[in-house]
Amino acid sequence: MSTRGHGGGHQARKRFGQHFLVDEVVIDQIVRAIGPERADLMVEIGPGQSALTAPLLQQLDCLHAVEIDRDLAGRLRQQHGERLKLTNADALQVDFREFGAPLRIVGNLPYNISTPLLFHLVQAIDVVKDQHFMLQKEVVDRMVAAPGSSDYGRLSVMLQLRYRMDSLFDVPPDAFDPPPRVTSAVVRMRPLPESRPKPASMAVFEQVVTRAFSQRRKMLRRVLGAWAAAVPWESLGIEGTARAETLSVAQFIDLADALKDIVESGGGDVSAT
Repeated sequence: MSTRGHGGGHQARKRFGQHFLVDEVVIDQIVRAIGPERADLMVEIGPGQSALTAPLLQQLDCLHAVEIDRDLAGRLRQQHGERLKLTNADALQVDFREFGAPLRIVGNLPYNISTPLLFHLVQAIDVVKDQHFMLQKEVVDRMVAAPGSSDYGRLSVMLQLRYRMDSLFDVPPDAFDPPPRVTSAVVRMRPLPESRPKPASMAVFEQVVTRAFSQRRKMLRRVLGAWAAAVPWESLGIEGTARAETLSVAQFIDLADALKDIVESGGGDVSAT
């Protein structure tokens, strides 16, 4: 196993969810999947010990990076100089729109904040060209899951509303130091065009999707409570016995639009019956 990106005596910090990528073959595979071009505007989340940073900088004029660990940030600045434009901050607190556009975002995301970070990055989708992340395989499986599968849920719907996503390849635990207890996977996320189908109200859509998956084993009619009476089930093509995991993103859009007025008015008791 190669140890590029490993060394310097830095102890991985559990509170930051640090697992450093050290496998040379996997590193090269990720860089090839990203396909950096010299003038790309790219930001890396969690560069750590430069496993991806160094090979990316070989192909880029410069690279932006966000690193929460102050010790690592200092080492990264010393190691890469001015071509690495480093922000020492929590990625969850960074406004990624400030980097400019079109933005390419990459990173080995810490397992402990991966889902909140994915939702945080949605706020910058209007400036993003693509995103390549390594995450827990379990999370990637949920991101790309199709309706009807056990992995399909709120995360699937909320992200597939906005992105086309592809799971590229799995990464075994022994590719990291220290090795995590789970297998990882690399996912590519490309924002869907502005012309994509959208709900009339994003706030209502989020409420309906969250409610629908709150008791996924129950029929949707029961989970929605009093809202169910306002849904034209037949015209939406949704079976009376349907559960949330069987609905496509397009059907969730239709469902949310049908419920828009009653949800916004605060009408109906939504407790399951």
